[in-house]
Amino acid sequence: MEELFSLNGRTAVVTGALGLIGREHCRALAAAGANVIVTDLDAKGCESFAAELSAESGRITLGKAADITDPDAVLALFHAVIEVFGHVHILVNNAAINDMVENPVSALEASRFERYPLDLWRKCLDVNVTGMFLCCQIFGGHMAEHSGGSIINIASTYGLVGPDQSLYQRPDGTQTFYKSAVYPTTKGAVISFTRFLATYWGQAGVRVNTLSPGGVRNGQDTHFIENYARRTPLGNMARPTDYHGAIVYLASDASRYMTGANLVVDGGWTAW
Repeated sequence: MEELFSLNGRTAVVTGALGLIGREHCRALAAAGANVIVTDLDAKGCESFAAELSAESGRITLGKAADITDPDAVLALFHAVIEVFGHVHILVNNAAINDMVENPVSALEASRFERYPLDLWRKCLDVNVTGMFLCCQIFGGHMAEHSGGSIINIASTYGLVGPDQSLYQRPDGTQTFYKSAVYPTTKGAVISFTRFLATYWGQAGVRVNTLSPGGVRNGQDTHFIENYARRTPLGNMARPTDYHGAIVYLASDASRYMTGANLVVDGGWTAW
């Protein structure tokens, strides 16, 4: 059983690696034995977290900044990884823009569908969908040429169901925020794109799956946390570490006969 879940000798690239969940994906993969490439926009942040991760796990790590919406930047990242590790076995497409309730930029009126800014719509599509496309094209193409690999695309419960706007209501009934259309649109695209790649690269030995996490507790207002907990069968939001098992499972041989699937880990959110 340990061998099935082991990632010893494998190299994993994680985009959006400095985010709350991205850091935990990196930690889980390193703990399972993988050498991890920490990728995000902040070069110093990537280098610092890679060093921290190496100290924690004893694995070889690399911190390398890249704008995943830029084909040249993704290609440069790929060459840097190949130069150090020689091969890529695992790609986790975690980078995404999420207009969260705790984001002060997303004011109440601006978050309404009728007024949602076109530039934000395009930016989210560029990062959440085009960035994933480019990373899969370059890193996944390499995997296909070498007859194997695991790609894990991070979606969301909102790629499966529509947003529950009542979560963002205060106890007095006033609305604080509206979840935009662009996030569920892009996460639905992630799930569909996963199915495309799974069928396209199946014969090449490249497995492509989606992980759809539920909401994670991260300093949100008390009323939001309470609303979310009431809406969830398990009665709480996820901890950042609650996706460790899922990410290692999808990356490892434990899921070797699994492709084109969407692994939903949401505390039962989509069960009703």
